[in-house]
Amino acid sequence: MRLTDIPEAQAFILHWGEMGSHWGVNRSVSQVHALLYLSDRPLHAEEICDTLGLARSNVSTALKELQGYGIVRRQHVAGDRRDHFVAELDLWDMLMRISAERKKREIDPTIAVLAELAAKLEQRDDVPAHVKERIGRMHQFIGTLAHWYDDVRRLPKSTLVTLMKLGGRVARLIPGKGNPN
Repeated sequence: MRLTDIPEAQAFILHWGEMGSHWGVNRSVSQVHALLYLSDRPLHAEEICDTLGLARSNVSTALKELQGYGIVRRQHVAGDRRDHFVAELDLWDMLMRISAERKKREIDPTIAVLAELAAKLEQRDDVPAHVKERIGRMHQFIGTLAHWYDDVRRLPKSTLVTLMKLGGRVARLIPGKGNPN
């Protein structure tokens, strides 16, 4: 039985593709990821094409992108010369890899541009103060967020899980902050 013969698996693959497009990821890339995530064995590109009804070029591109994110890897299958692929199954590892890659692709370049703009604006007297202030504030905010992410990313997985389960209750651990509600 193919995974797409299971209505719930098919719904998951389609929904993951839809959500991927909302997150700025190509629908085909997300669907390939969903299929590999659900698969109990490595799949080769032709199987992925046949199962999802995608063109070989789309699947090749998707596999390269997913490997770039570090959430899909090649796996050798004895007796078969074709490349086979498997998805990362540890959800925390998958989240951390996606987050790291998104930060590298999106946040880090933004911080660099904002730093450059803020530095240039400091040298100018002909620009309204509120423009300098707002770009500077945005640079500081995104930089602080990136530093926080880097700090959190270094925490052991068990600590991250505990923090996530605590949710807003973690504020009780901060002296003088009391109950956030």
